[in-house]
Amino acid sequence: MSGATETVRAAAAEWLARRDRGDWSEADQAALDAWLSESWSHTVAYWRLDAAWNRADRLGALRQQKNESAAPRRAPVWPLMFRTAAALVLVAVLAVAGAQMLHKQPGITRSYSTAIGGRETVSFADGSKIELNTNTAIRARMTTAEREIWLTRGEAYFVVKHDPAHPFVVYAAGRRITDLGTNFLVRRDASTLEVALVKGSVRVGAAHGASRLLKPGDVAVASAESMVITKKTPHELADELSWQRGVLVFDNAPLAEVAAELNRYNRQKLVIADSGAAKLAVVGTFRTDDVEGFTDIVRAVFKLRVRNEGDRIVISR
Repeated sequence: MSGATETVRAAAAEWLARRDRGDWSEADQAALDAWLSESWSHTVAYWRLDAAWNRADRLGALRQQKNESAAPRRAPVWPLMFRTAAALVLVAVLAVAGAQMLHKQPGITRSYSTAIGGRETVSFADGSKIELNTNTAIRARMTTAEREIWLTRGEAYFVVKHDPAHPFVVYAAGRRITDLGTNFLVRRDASTLEVALVKGSVRVGAAHGASRLLKPGDVAVASAESMVITKKTPHELADELSWQRGVLVFDNAPLAEVAAELNRYNRQKLVIADSGAAKLAVVGTFRTDDVEGFTDIVRAVFKLRVRNEGDRIVISR
């Protein structure tokens, strides 16, 4: 047995000993969950040792009963085929015991995030995927019993493998979004939450209250007090998801809105210096990471002044 394997077994034994002392706390359980999540070898070592200790307890009880009975008889010599079958049965029992123990363990929550301008796709064993847009953070608890996601900031596109027995639920800004076989977008801003449904259906509502059913093309915009549902065409939804291609598409959007969107993807921020320039309508497709190219177009088309001040670019008449 390698030194690394022996170290893992020793750590697993220490966790089991701590668990059996009687003063096990929520903090202890959280620490154990973290250790188990570090490596599959940790999990396997833990449930194998736990199963072995349980068997040892049972064997000790059986030996005590045997010693209290009549004189022991010579154990029969089993044919090789029966011994082999018994070994296979034992392996199967251990595997089932391990799976049951893992199923009963509290779900391990994992965190995923992107930096400003970053994108990342997270794939899960059930076939579901989440694409994280710029400056986005989620927490995910995916087990055989539950599938839960918390969107703590930013924007994410969900492609969910539907399973009626195990709902896929997203929590964001005090709202609960439940998948009913779905592709959908969730965006969380400072004061509002937007859910845009591309395919399938979802229910959106308060975390513990009434909900509304969305159909493809529906866009729900919710604040702490209310929720409004509007309709968008497939073309409009495709434009809203253009960030997946590294671009942003605008159709008569105010310059202030365009600047705010580009600022989500870049550390150098656009500042619109006067209200007149902020209302100018912008039509076009722009790369999310090309602030300089955008300001060149603004200067040429609108004849605006563009002043680079290092961490910000000021646009004015």
